[in-house]
Amino acid sequence: MPESQTPYDELCSLTRQIATLESVSRLVAWDQETYMPAGAAGARARQMAMLAGIVHERKTAPRMGELIQACEEDPDVTGDPLRTACVREMRRDYELATKLPGELVAELARVGSEAQQVWKRARTESDFALFRPSLETMVALTRQKAECYGWGDGEPYDALINEYEPETTARQIEAIFTPLRDRLSAFIAEVRDNGTPPDTSPLDVQIPADRQHALGLFILKSIGFDLQCGRLDTTTHPFCEGLAPGDTRLTTRYHEERFTDALYGTMHEAGHGIYEQGLPKGSHFGTPLGEAISLGIHESQSRMWENFVGRSRAFWTWALPHAREYLGSPIEPFSTGQLTAAVNTASPSLIRVEADEATYNLHIMVRFEIERALISGDLPPADVPGAWNERYKSFLGVDVPDDRRGCLQDVHWAFGLIGYFPTYCLGNLYAAQFWETIRSQIPDLDTQIARGRFDALRIWLNENIHAHGRRYRAGELCERVTGKPLGPDPLLRHLESRIRPAYGL
Repeated sequence: MPESQTPYDELCSLTRQIATLESVSRLVAWDQETYMPAGAAGARARQMAMLAGIVHERKTAPRMGELIQACEEDPDVTGDPLRTACVREMRRDYELATKLPGELVAELARVGSEAQQVWKRARTESDFALFRPSLETMVALTRQKAECYGWGDGEPYDALINEYEPETTARQIEAIFTPLRDRLSAFIAEVRDNGTPPDTSPLDVQIPADRQHALGLFILKSIGFDLQCGRLDTTTHPFCEGLAPGDTRLTTRYHEERFTDALYGTMHEAGHGIYEQGLPKGSHFGTPLGEAISLGIHESQSRMWENFVGRSRAFWTWALPHAREYLGSPIEPFSTGQLTAAVNTASPSLIRVEADEATYNLHIMVRFEIERALISGDLPPADVPGAWNERYKSFLGVDVPDDRRGCLQDVHWAFGLIGYFPTYCLGNLYAAQFWETIRSQIPDLDTQIARGRFDALRIWLNENIHAHGRRYRAGELCERVTGKPLGPDPLLRHLESRIRPAYGL
């Protein structure tokens, strides 16, 4: 180490190198999902396994541990709150990484890449049996990962949740989800029994994919996603990938018979993208201060733009004239009020990413229960379709007709992303709580949105959420911003305020 370079400087230099390698790995993964020819699947799996191994080797190098310890003992670091938080998170990352053998990390990457290709075929053919061996392998590997991490007094699933939502346990999530599910189910039943369903015909018009894509690009630019530092492509399962400073990739998918699926899918991924672009990557790339706090907070940003903004009357007041311009005559007959009501239903359905805002949370609870049981060993992978179908009938009251619209609809388990799904519902809860604070601090927000002015909202999010990186944990940030711990009431108030008028209640 040069005399002028402190341990903190050297540590940040090493983590930036690791982050650069990780960005290459994410670029390779993005290409696999978008443009890679099917024949390259085997080679891509080997590429991703090799990259994962190299990254893991660097993350677990003894020098990393030495530097972290030196920083923890350095007054120049411990006296600086930002550096202290940065080193705290580096310690967390290092300890998690060093618990995993390099061979397991590489194997997870290889199997995940191969399983994703198998999942695509199984989903297309609606045949879980094709995917079952891949799922069995991935669940076994993921259990090994949980065992390496350890879970203290909790359960194996806690070790996996901790990757995505630090310091959160399955029991804590269950304690939030169970009363939320009960109250949501009662509200949905009330709406079904006493309300008049809105006319959803505005959503059933046929719109060519190229017109939808043009509208999506216009919306992205308008709400503040920087297309000079990002792009929008199509894929089987929409996602956002923040690759590096100045490079954030979004994907979506199109159905000609329901244009709002792609519109809201695009707005959802744009919320992730605006978060990625709002993180201080220029000055803190490669350190925790330039990274997202948790997937729950990340999801709060996507759900906010998709639902709290995109399903509001104010949004459609502004967006409808532009939608008519881009989409043409099929939506000419419909009014702002009709479109607003049509996108604020509470109608149980089969597909998570196409679910309405209220029932979406029940889709997540199905997945939470299933993957928790998979990791505990209470549910063999072979029994997933049956467990899935039973819960969809119990939670949502719908019959699952086939595997494609059932347990094969999501790609997450192919990649080994087990413990990820609960963060979607946590994101809804965080978004609702942030939204109430935002509306109190920007009283004319609806007026601004109705005029197509989104700057104040985006700047508020930049300053209060994005700019902190991982300085605070999710729960701490929530209390700092809203003055309260996370709870279900704001989300329920929000859903009632949107759905009751749509149903004439």
